[in-house]
Amino acid sequence: MFAAYAARISPEDPLSALEVGELAAPETPADWVTVEVRASALNHHDLWSLRGVGLGEDALPMVLGCDAAGVYDGRRVLVHSVIGEGEDETLDPRRTLLSEKWPGTLADTVRVPARNVIDLPDSISFTDAACLPTAWLTAYRMLTTRGRLPKGGSVLVQGAGGGVATAAVVLAHALGARVYATSRSAEKRAQIEALGAVALESGARLPERVDVVVETVGKATLDHSIKCTAPGGRIVVSGATSGHLATVDLRRVFFLQQEILGSTMGTRDELAALLDLVATAGIRPVIDSVRPFVEVRGAFEALASGEVFGKLVLEH
Repeated sequence: MFAAYAARISPEDPLSALEVGELAAPETPADWVTVEVRASALNHHDLWSLRGVGLGEDALPMVLGCDAAGVYDGRRVLVHSVIGEGEDETLDPRRTLLSEKWPGTLADTVRVPARNVIDLPDSISFTDAACLPTAWLTAYRMLTTRGRLPKGGSVLVQGAGGGVATAAVVLAHALGARVYATSRSAEKRAQIEALGAVALESGARLPERVDVVVETVGKATLDHSIKCTAPGGRIVVSGATSGHLATVDLRRVFFLQQEILGSTMGTRDELAALLDLVATAGIRPVIDSVRPFVEVRGAFEALASGEVFGKLVLEH
């Protein structure tokens, strides 16, 4: 099969570890099903894999990718990339994502447990659907299950521009929230404002304290996130792109009874609910660019540059 895969581990130069070409189909459990991939999307998880985070030498070569939509048994389907057991598979201590233990989605086909395929409504294209299983699902869980966004509530999204952040802005707006978003880039602030957010410079004072903060930046913004959170509000963390060792003023946290919550990906049921919201609300993912799959290396280079706004999608 034709695939983009990690051929080696390179912490300092991750793109040097990327290979694109024919690869023997890896073995998977016999009762898993095969999805013919029609569209896939990149995530920063793919770059971390090339650096060796969550991926060991013993698993190489490893097909990369967590996001895909395609065809299974004549049906249009979306792939859920969390492999785990239990009512909430994200809490399974043995849970893993595609491209960590099992081959990922950046290939002609991907194999997954049958419960990990979800029927895709005709109203949603393969291209749009491929954006949902990682960044959009992460944002949805942060706002709903973990953030418990109240009706008519308010949200701050830190570091707007990345996949999770842009998804959080669109989803929070669709859920009826007042949305604020920060970025150091004037260009990205203009882009995020067009999505329905009040755009502010990083660290700026908000007009109000918010119910939920979507925090993916980490060390550089966590203190600002805590200061912007209302009494009883929640800071939901799903990433730390600026560093993971942050200083927290615990006095503010306990005095204002704030919550700092971790969040990772989402469940199959949450992905189905997200898919329903996208279909019924008529919202669509923010896409930076769509490229043919043969140009996957260029897509990785764009992702690594940090200049992307929204998702990078590949058509197969």
